[in-house]
Amino acid sequence: MLYAAYQSHADTWLPLQTLAGMTAGALSGSGLGRGQAVPWRAWSAASEVIARLRLTHARPAFGIDTVTVGAPHAPREVAVREEVVDATPFGSLLHFRRDGMAEQPRVLLVAPMSGHFATLLRETVRTLLQDHDVYLTDWANARQVPLAAGRFGLDEYVEHVMRFVAHIGPGAHLMAICQPCVPALAAAALMAQDAHPAQPRTLSLLAGPVDCRINPTTVNELATSKPYDWFERHMIHRVPWRHRGAGRRVYPGFLQLTAFMSMNLQRHLDAFAQLFRHLRDGEDDAAQAIAAFYEEYFAVADLPAEFYLETIRRVFQDYDLARGTLTWRGNAVDPSAIRRTAIFTVEGERDDICSIGQTVAAQDLCSRVRPSMRQHHMQAGVGHYGVFSGRRWRGEIYPRLRDMINCHDGP
Repeated sequence: MLYAAYQSHADTWLPLQTLAGMTAGALSGSGLGRGQAVPWRAWSAASEVIARLRLTHARPAFGIDTVTVGAPHAPREVAVREEVVDATPFGSLLHFRRDGMAEQPRVLLVAPMSGHFATLLRETVRTLLQDHDVYLTDWANARQVPLAAGRFGLDEYVEHVMRFVAHIGPGAHLMAICQPCVPALAAAALMAQDAHPAQPRTLSLLAGPVDCRINPTTVNELATSKPYDWFERHMIHRVPWRHRGAGRRVYPGFLQLTAFMSMNLQRHLDAFAQLFRHLRDGEDDAAQAIAAFYEEYFAVADLPAEFYLETIRRVFQDYDLARGTLTWRGNAVDPSAIRRTAIFTVEGERDDICSIGQTVAAQDLCSRVRPSMRQHHMQAGVGHYGVFSGRRWRGEIYPRLRDMINCHDGP
């Protein structure tokens, strides 16, 4: 019922917001919204803000058409093309092919399935493309996946990671950000246990909940404040009939977004007030920066119920990986089997989602990896998103990651 009520509300407001967008466009196009008459500018700004206050459910474009490569003294622009090289109903393996580039380390970046699309890692991808051949897990919105496609839980997630690594082939590097650090580590362990020829050369885990018992955050406490069946009763809803995934049980993306926004509601309200002022005052660059952020932030994706619930129980409540009890399709997952894969972990000093200690715990789990093949970096002055985007990601974290990959890219 909740999902149907949300859909009805969105449908009701859509005509008004469409009209507001047309009004803003008309005023801007006529010049009235950019002129000296304050009422016209305010009307145009208010219309645009109203038009932007809505959620979307389709992945935005990555918009990475070119990338700068080469040495700083001789940079050059190369074209980038997106290619889907493998796909299932629940996700695609996306390759950012750069034209005319010599062979460079191949990196699979595992994006979170956490209510947003893989475009949340747009800046991460753009940075990696300077020196790497980049692949990305592009997860589908569960509300568009027909029931006939079956279930998608934590086991299926791990299976997808192994499948995509195998598709890229021997010698690839595996990198995960936030929530997928657990399934990525599990995939690397299972491939090592199986002596798989394509087991990754490096495994980089950035700000992930490997052991949530350490320095619990508000997110961790929320996951343990209620019993498992409470989440199933209150957080899981069926997709309305009008969508391809009609009838599928999901954790709706709009619930995830609501939870995140409620943690810092005043900050979001202030941001839209600033957007209005920038638009009214003709400060286009400042307005575009805010608008671009919320265009991405308001693009939400539903999670399959199985994956959401199993993550709650196995990662945040029972700590299966950290306690050595994680299984994949009934088989024990043993991170100590990893020997040939170098491990790199990164944490942010101010991370309020995955706190200090939760990601570096992977180092102890991978106990048979030689000390010379381990690195850990704690980045001062950044929160969760600063670990994989922003100035310190580009200038301080990425160079260490690049060096780690280069060091272990040889035969």
